[in-house]
Amino acid sequence: MFIIVLEYEKPMEDVINHLDGHNIFLKKYYDLNKFICSGRQEPRVGGVILCNGSDKVEINSIIKEDPFYKNGVAKYKIIEFIPTKYTDSFREFII
Repeated sequence: MFIIVLEYEKPMEDVINHLDGHNIFLKKYYDLNKFICSGRQEPRVGGVILCNGSDKVEINSIIKEDPFYKNGVAKYKIIEFIPTKYTDSFREFII
């Protein structure tokens, strides 16, 4: 499992200009059951995606489709972790 942390590198106006495309990107990977949850950071300096990917190669490939990536709006940090404790309702997301 991976945490993808986005940090905006451009002004909020650029973020908003690419938000529709970013949301289409998110929907694609929700539909493919790769993304578990996502949202913006507070304060609004970036976002976070919880991803059920297989490895960092796959995650990097996914990120390259994001309009935020393509347009230099955000930089990405990928954190891999192995869930060892979780609620029963989260069990279905564990690979």
